[in-house]
Amino acid sequence: MADESNKSSADAAGAQGALFGDAAPSLAAQAAAGGSAAPVRTARARAAELNRILNHAAYAYYALDAPEMTDAQFDRRLQELLALEKANPELVTPDSYTQRVGGYVSEQFEPVRHANRMYSIDDAMDLGELDEWLARTDEALGSTRENPVAYTCELKIDGLGVALTYTDAQLVRAATRGDGTTGENVTANVLTIHDVPRALAPEGLKRVADVGLGRSVEVRGEVYMPKHSFARLNEAADAAGREPFANPRNAAAGSLRQKDPKITAHRDLETFIYAVADESPLFVTSQWEFLHWLSSCGFHVNPNARRCTCAAEVHDFCATALAHREDLDYDIDGVVVKVDSFASQAALGFTARAPRWSIAFKFPPEEKRTVLRDIRIQVGRTGVLTPVAEFDPVSVAGSTIARATLHNIDEIRRKNVRVGDTIVVHKAGDVIPEVVGPVLELRPVGSREFQMPTRCPSCGSPVVREEGEVAYRCVSIDCPAQAVERLIHWGSRKAMDIDGLGDELVGRLVESGVLIDVADYYDKLTADALAATPTGRAYETSTKDHTEGEDILVGRTIAEKVMAQVEESRSRGLARVLFGLGIRHVGVNVAAVLAGHFGSLEALMAASEEDIAAIDGVGPKIAASAREFFSVPENVRVLERLREAGVTLEEDVAEPQRPQTLTGLTFVLTGTLERFARDEAGAQLKALGAKVSGSVSKRTSFVVAGASAGSKLAKAQSLGVPVLDEEELERILETGQAPQA
Repeated sequence: MADESNKSSADAAGAQGALFGDAAPSLAAQAAAGGSAAPVRTARARAAELNRILNHAAYAYYALDAPEMTDAQFDRRLQELLALEKANPELVTPDSYTQRVGGYVSEQFEPVRHANRMYSIDDAMDLGELDEWLARTDEALGSTRENPVAYTCELKIDGLGVALTYTDAQLVRAATRGDGTTGENVTANVLTIHDVPRALAPEGLKRVADVGLGRSVEVRGEVYMPKHSFARLNEAADAAGREPFANPRNAAAGSLRQKDPKITAHRDLETFIYAVADESPLFVTSQWEFLHWLSSCGFHVNPNARRCTCAAEVHDFCATALAHREDLDYDIDGVVVKVDSFASQAALGFTARAPRWSIAFKFPPEEKRTVLRDIRIQVGRTGVLTPVAEFDPVSVAGSTIARATLHNIDEIRRKNVRVGDTIVVHKAGDVIPEVVGPVLELRPVGSREFQMPTRCPSCGSPVVREEGEVAYRCVSIDCPAQAVERLIHWGSRKAMDIDGLGDELVGRLVESGVLIDVADYYDKLTADALAATPTGRAYETSTKDHTEGEDILVGRTIAEKVMAQVEESRSRGLARVLFGLGIRHVGVNVAAVLAGHFGSLEALMAASEEDIAAIDGVGPKIAASAREFFSVPENVRVLERLREAGVTLEEDVAEPQRPQTLTGLTFVLTGTLERFARDEAGAQLKALGAKVSGSVSKRTSFVVAGASAGSKLAKAQSLGVPVLDEEELERILETGQAPQA
């Protein structure tokens, strides 16, 4: 058996070299890990924050198929958490992200419990980390020059994990990975994938014990969408006016989890199978043998694998894979290295979330050059003007991109990009398009720095930029570009709490002209208009693409329920109205303070900026923002219509006593904050019972660090004082709760 395995290994290595060609010489430079470390905090506070971030990102990725964070960003945070827990073992708790596999189970499919847990794989972000793992593993297994440890290297397919169960050699169940223990039953959909065998081929059955006695085998792999299929799918979506998929991984995940298997059948999915839940029913002793067994059973096995016996061979495989990733008709984002021997795998075992006998070498983001044709302005809900780069379409990490946010004018200046530049772009973590910077030697003669507009490109209202802030804003409440986001915010739970107003429905109502501003909810929206609003299109599947069908309407029943919620919202009170209006810097707590202090909208609108600023917990920045909002004639007209429509614009005049939840805590604010003035943030912290100091000491509870933080940040780090960013400060002011120190 060993001789056969070694011969197969040599043959496969030769085939691999023929397919991939020569190895890339500059892998070390390309694979260098990027990004800077997070601010130093106390270990417990930082671990809690990292767990919150990781769990939220995992939910968006696995449950919603809508990543909110790049792979690289996620991996950096996970590595930081692992390092914290290694240095402080007391931080390892059962609910830590390091103790779970990742993934979520949707309620739309029947839950399936896997035969054995489907683990995640730890990452090596550069060759140094890979070599450290190889050295540890060699030492643990007693590797010698005469008897080296063998590894199987495989491409890391960027798809959706799947487990296939065969009983008496027949496919009986297919499930997604889910949370690693429980997945989703997607058998009907997997049966439409042409390369999944319905039964194990007779050649493979020769190596399965007791196959006729109810013996089950669960094999595992990845469902993916080939690049050519992804391009065709998005071409059809574009022709039908539908939103295209962001990348093949999202397309594969969305296709596999369709309620209608007919849709899955026309999405041209494929699989690569590479693992088994339990090898004991099989007469194989290594991963390399197992891959050959899978092929003999009729499974689609990736041909680009190699059995290696030293670090140099592993390096060569990784370099070759990176150099030729674009030559493949499927996306890969790294290389998986596994100890080949099943007996050695068993000896090494598992951590709480990953096998000790395997690691994933992650590729750096792929970069391409293109030409920046324009910088256009996008207006958000709060009126922030965001510059967006528009460049010649270029294929990066499996999809074509032509736009990327430049965030703000300071970022444009920092990156030094100009219209006409040849620029370098990548998709950070192979997900989010990003402009890296210009190729200066190719800059056209006479190019000019980009200037932000002085008037809103959507409504023509003046654009303002407050001192100390990076953002430019349009302050008109009836700006069309802000309409959808403002209308969604108005109906949100902490504002007017109008249940049933989803993003898509509000967008449709704006498109049809039924809704323009928040007053339209009360003097224009009717049950008839809402019932007749389409929420999407029905599609009938054909032999090739989807054919557009009839509109799916809201309908009378749902429309009447939503209108009942609209009616109830008229009496929510002034605090909810102030928050719902989306006045900059006026969050839930500040809205309650303003409503309780003034008692009515008329009194608030008549107050001077100084009167508003004098209120405990408010401060000059909020006061200036409120006065600016009420000085816009269009905003005043909307407020008058709200009153005429019977919306309550009064509140109990007794000023609410804010819970002193931060009593005993001392904060120090340093650096430039984008969303707050420092004195205004300090006033809000004091209103919650905190003490705000100008110097850092061992008694300081938290330091809030903005941009260009200097000596106070350095001292906090040297003393081990927890450091918070502006997002965490905003969360404290919103909830009244500080993270555990």
